[in-house]
Formats: sequence, C-alpha cells, structure tokens
Amino acid sequence: MSYQTQVKVRFGHCDPAGIVYFPRYYEMLNGVVEDWFAERIGFDFRALHGELQSGVPTAHIETDFKAPSRLGDWLTFELKALSLGRASLALSIGVHCGDELRLHYQSTLVCVDMRTGKAMRWPDALAQRLTQELEQGTPS
Repeated sequence: MSYQTQVKVRFGHCDPAGIVYFPRYYEMLNGVVEDWFAERIGFDFRALHGELQSGVPTAHIETDFKAPSRLGDWLTFELKALSLGRASLALSIGVHCGDELRLHYQSTLVCVDMRTGKAMRWPDALAQRLTQELEQGTPS
C-alpha cells in the first residue's frame, strides 16, 4: 500500500528557467516523508524528536530526474516503504504530473538517538507501525 499526496509547484520552487530547481525537490520529498510519518505511521516529527528523542536522518539517496516540472504543475508523490532494518528504513517515492513520471527517488533513513547522534533500534511502537505498513504493502 502506498501513501499519496499532491504538491503544487510554486514560484519559490523554480529557477530562472521556470523549472523546479533540484534542491527544492528534496525539500518537497522531505515534507512528504514527514507527512507520511504523521498521517500514516502515527508519529509526527514533533513526537519523534521530542518525546522519543529519535531522529530519522537520510543516510542514502538515489534520484533519477526524468522530466522537468514547471510553475503551476500539480505533482503527485507516491511513497512506498520497501524494507525495515534494525535501525534503517528504505523508501521509494515516485513523482508524477498526470501520467508522466518526473522523478524517482529512493532513500534510506536511519533511526538515531538525538542525545548521542548514534544509530539506535527503532522504538517498539514505531517499529510495530512500520512493520504493519510494510505488511500492508506486500501482495498476498
């Protein structure tokens, strides 16, 4: 099962050529991940960073830019959880405008202890929700 959301390309996302400047994509992608944690997993970043003292920095990114996006385009972001490790989470996000793939992104997040900055095992309740998300996305 995937998580989908839409983002409108705004003036501030674009470079002088009128297309999305690539670093702005990463801001949008991070926002989608943050929304997924809050809306689908049930742990917003405030709870993660505050009460759980856990961060989820990106340890690895692969991005293929397939076609430009322009001011006013509505982009559909489709996030899928791929795998869960002791302290890691692999994600895939496809970004489309209509039927056209604009960008494909894969990343690995790592759960870290905010006090030490070191990788830590996913907190039990969070690991349970992430496992459920993976199981829902696995075909029977």
